[in-house]
Amino acid sequence: MRPRSMMAISVAAMAALCMAVLLPGSTTAVVEKRFITHSGAVISTTGEVLDPLYTASTVEFDPDEYLRNFEYGRVSQEDGQTIREYTIIARDDQVQEISPGVFYNVWTYNGTVPGPTIRATEGDIVRIQFINQGSKQHTMHFHGIHPAEMDGVFEIVGPGGGQFTYEFEAGPVGVHPYHCHVMPLEEHIVHGLYGVFIVDPAGGRPAADEMVMVLNGFDTDFDGENNFYAANTVPFYYQHHPIRIQQDELVRVYAVNMVEFDPINNFHLHGNLYYYYPTGTDTVPSHYTDMVTLSQTERGILEFSYSYPGQYVFHAHKVEFSEKGWVGTFLVDGPS
Repeated sequence: MRPRSMMAISVAAMAALCMAVLLPGSTTAVVEKRFITHSGAVISTTGEVLDPLYTASTVEFDPDEYLRNFEYGRVSQEDGQTIREYTIIARDDQVQEISPGVFYNVWTYNGTVPGPTIRATEGDIVRIQFINQGSKQHTMHFHGIHPAEMDGVFEIVGPGGGQFTYEFEAGPVGVHPYHCHVMPLEEHIVHGLYGVFIVDPAGGRPAADEMVMVLNGFDTDFDGENNFYAANTVPFYYQHHPIRIQQDELVRVYAVNMVEFDPINNFHLHGNLYYYYPTGTDTVPSHYTDMVTLSQTERGILEFSYSYPGQYVFHAHKVEFSEKGWVGTFLVDGPS
């Protein structure tokens, strides 16, 4: 690790400095926090700051492992058609240290938030054996096209081992969220019952370094406002663990916004622009930009490559979100 990076991380590991200030025209003291940015600068804010450092042993959910992991299911053929079978287990009794010293009751699909990234090719039959091991009712609702009885809205799956088999033809092409659709819907989503469903075109897409980023947040004090934000659950993770990519190699990011309570989120890339495909349903990009704004469950595919090596930031351009954890870096490696 370079000396400058070590210095920034060492300083960032220090406790944030706090002091009470009096806002003009107010008699209320506001706690002002000072913290260290990724570049080593000291800045002040009256907002919340959660900027922890992580090692592999302190993170129960591994954002690096999730980033490039795709679940293709158990593959078989029936009457010439590809069948992809999955087993998805819902739970609502897990407590996870989602940030050092911050423990939260996560509701999970297969033990993680987000749940597994399910991937198929358009026209495949997706067959999911869903088991509800939670104490509450749960379902799986997939965005996309499927029969009414597979929509995960009216087919409530009871707690304590209830089961349901979802089966439908994968489509349309693109990137889609799936989530629990039991009321109150907000409660089930904010606790973590969501994931990503990717449907590839029959001919595939051009070769790329592919990754999934679920933009999410957590309301840890249950006041209807998120306390921190992240790409793939753990705040600031990709800032302290930069994502390594290769110079001039095509990168494809499947981005899905699952943040509740806030009407918008966004994705800004430094030192570059990306081609943006809304929902990924078209092979022709709609934008060539460095910032796109997303509402709840809105998603798209970002494609880009870096011409110059070095470290580049990506983050929400809603500054509150980036200062509360939705920020990371790409480390672009040049020729060896």
